[in-house]
Amino acid sequence: MMRNDMLDDQSSEARLYTFTPETKKKLLDFRLKSSRVNAPQAQIYFIDKKNYEIKQQEPAQTYTSLDDLEEDLPENTPRFVLLSHPVKVSLNRAAFAPSPAGRTSANRDQTWWSGTKQDDLTKYPYVMLYYLPITCNSELRMTYAGAKELMRNTSEVQRIVDMESSEELSDLPKKHLGDTS
Repeated sequence: MMRNDMLDDQSSEARLYTFTPETKKKLLDFRLKSSRVNAPQAQIYFIDKKNYEIKQQEPAQTYTSLDDLEEDLPENTPRFVLLSHPVKVSLNRAAFAPSPAGRTSANRDQTWWSGTKQDDLTKYPYVMLYYLPITCNSELRMTYAGAKELMRNTSEVQRIVDMESSEELSDLPKKHLGDTS
C-alpha cells in the first residue's frame, strides 16, 4: 500500500527514467568541481534504451574543449551535455556610479568613478545542452523529450540550451551564455 503512495508522489518521468546513486554522485561532483574552473568543462549523458537509465557516456570523461566535445557528439543520436563555461562580461563602472550632484557632506569622502573604466566579471553558467539532431528518429526524440526535465532537475542546471547540430557549439559562448570578450 505504501509503495503505491510513493509512486503517486513521483512524476511519470521519475517512474520511467532512472539514475543510479553513482550517476547522481557524478552529477553533483561535476556541478561542484566545474563551478570555478577557468576552462570549459563538459560531460555527455545518454539514455540506455534497455532499462531507461540515464548515465554518462563511456568512456567517462570531462571535456575541456568545445572542439573535442563537438567531435564526440553523435550525428544521429540525442544526448544531454552538461556544460560549465567561463564567460567574461564587461561592466561599465560609470553606469553604476551615483551622480556627483547628489554628493552631501555625509558621503563626500567616497571615491567617485570617472570616465568609462571597464571591469571584467567572469561568470560560470552551468547549463544543459539538449542535443537533438534533426536526423534522429522519432522514437529517440520522444525518449529524450520525456527525460529532459528530469535530467534538468536532477543535474540542477541553470538553463537548457536546445541544439540541433554539433556545429552550434562554436557560437555557444556568445549566443547563449552572454560572452562579451
